[in-house]
Amino acid sequence: MASLNASQPLILASKSSARASLLSGAGLIFESLSAHVDEGAVKEGLLDAGAEPCAIAESLAEMKAMQISLQHISAIVIGADQLLVCEGKLYSKATDIEGVKVQLRELRGRDHQLISAISVVQGGKQIWHINDNATLTMRNFSEAFLDDYCALVGPKLLSSVGGYHLEGRGSQLFTKIHGDYFTILGLPLMPLLGFLRQHGALLP
Repeated sequence: MASLNASQPLILASKSSARASLLSGAGLIFESLSAHVDEGAVKEGLLDAGAEPCAIAESLAEMKAMQISLQHISAIVIGADQLLVCEGKLYSKATDIEGVKVQLRELRGRDHQLISAISVVQGGKQIWHINDNATLTMRNFSEAFLDDYCALVGPKLLSSVGGYHLEGRGSQLFTKIHGDYFTILGLPLMPLLGFLRQHGALLP
């Protein structure tokens, strides 16, 4: 692979505020562009073909990055995707607060896994990818807590699969977490920074 350089444009193929905040916090200068991928259809097709959750997350991350890369050939494009899996069931983002409550009731008192994948694409070719996972144990919270939590956090809950934000009030949902904090937020940041640094896009 040819060396990257710090003068090349960097694009995050996502409008996720959490992912953008992580990259900004790390000091990266980038543009956020939304990739229009029918995630539901892709997931359904890959599941029907027998794909494992990590392969689905990787495929979606690559599709998002590839779509933006074909429009911005010289840029380094970062695509990302995250799946939530509980006892074999895949979850997607809820579309309303009642949907959030349904998901949280199903996850209550159980372990679930978050799988986060990154794909880096340049010139329409994937040049690097990775996936990581974390296991979270949700406590057996009360209905009163659930109602209060959803009322206080509100529509922000619709932006994350599972309906929680670990960096905020969502930390009260859990009793135990195994895994990388950045992976839980949807972007395995340390490996990504290592790749960019190793190949010249960041200072060594």
